[in-house]
Amino acid sequence: MSGRTVSAAWRRRRVMLWSAVGVVTLGFLLALEIAARRYGQPGPIGSQVKDLISAPKPGPLYGGLALMMVVLTWRQRFLAAGAAIGIDIVFLLVRWAAGARLADCHLFGGGALWVMLGCAVIAVTRRTGQERVLLLKGVGLGLLLVAGRKAGDTWLLITAKARPTVLDQYVATADHALGNPSWPAGRMLEATGPAGIHLVHLVYAQLAVAAVVVALYQLRNVAVERRFPRHHLVRTFLVIGLLGPAIYMIFPVVGPVFAYGPGASGTGGVQWAVADLWPNTPPPVNPPHPMPYDGITPRNCMPSLHTAWATAIFIHTRRGPRMLRYAGTFWLIATLSATLGFGYHYGADLVAGVVFALTIEAALRLSHHGWDLPGIQMVVYGALVFGALLVSYRYLPMEMAGHPWVFGPLLLLAMASVIYGYLRTTRQWEPKAASTPQPELQPEPV
Repeated sequence: MSGRTVSAAWRRRRVMLWSAVGVVTLGFLLALEIAARRYGQPGPIGSQVKDLISAPKPGPLYGGLALMMVVLTWRQRFLAAGAAIGIDIVFLLVRWAAGARLADCHLFGGGALWVMLGCAVIAVTRRTGQERVLLLKGVGLGLLLVAGRKAGDTWLLITAKARPTVLDQYVATADHALGNPSWPAGRMLEATGPAGIHLVHLVYAQLAVAAVVVALYQLRNVAVERRFPRHHLVRTFLVIGLLGPAIYMIFPVVGPVFAYGPGASGTGGVQWAVADLWPNTPPPVNPPHPMPYDGITPRNCMPSLHTAWATAIFIHTRRGPRMLRYAGTFWLIATLSATLGFGYHYGADLVAGVVFALTIEAALRLSHHGWDLPGIQMVVYGALVFGALLVSYRYLPMEMAGHPWVFGPLLLLAMASVIYGYLRTTRQWEPKAASTPQPELQPEPV
């Protein structure tokens, strides 16, 4: 078989694969749309269409536009950014003239969506061959970031509506094996005062911005090379965001500040809590039970996706320049501090989040590296450890609380084993540096 025939067959398989991925993604978004409509809320598709006219939250849309522009030349980038800003100014003036009420920070953003859709039209009508494919990939990347955010919001709504009871008592009891770290972390964060609280909250809230910055660095050469790298942060981010909420449905947990405190962000309340204990009084060790909670607060703790995303950012900054590596390390530490210090997560959530992130990252890297045995073993092992963590939190919490000096190190050892397995496996996939041949010694002339 000639090389040309093999190349054509490979291209056909790739087209079929991406077509299947597109169909599955569209079906998933439609299912979320239908589920959200059942609860009287717009789903990801309806919300996206609404953003074409209404004043949306600008961050995700302009982040998506920035990712799309990696396929454009600098001149095209300035034109696209200028067009987006111009469209937003026109819409803002029209809303102001019509006396429309605008939400806080929702003054612009639709222009970025219009520009991305316009680039899709240009790709179909004005581009051909590889240039069309590259531009469509750029548009798809930008729209996927936005759609992923919308899908995540819909997932959170569904978890609150579909899971009226939560399993916080189980996780809080099991968390005694780790010393209930959210309680001392909450007191330490309070001791830092407003400055420390504001800094940590900013890091926690702007995790997606950090991800876009890292992704832009990874994709900086796309416009020159006319192709995307085989693996980058956006892929991991999206898969974590799409799969994680499915675990929320299996293991619904709201977090310490809700289950053992007054709640936050306008949801929860002491009337729903076991008792008002967080962060001053650790929860007692009692047999756990499922407990009812309000229908608004997302059940988004197990695993901690903020931990998983911050871990992914940390991994993908390891090959960057020194400042980017420092930033990735800082973002991981600050995110872990925020998740515990604000009472949003238990320590057990963070352990599961790290294992979850490394397993997904290994699977995605394996998919483009090639399905070798060590890689498959790593993914299977990570999935088994993650499943074992969930089972132990659910069915062994009293044993874990009763023997913390046994189960605490076991939890950390399980997480460490996945970290070690990931590092050992992925290092085998690194390209080996070509050794420079040394010149042979020549006999000296007589």
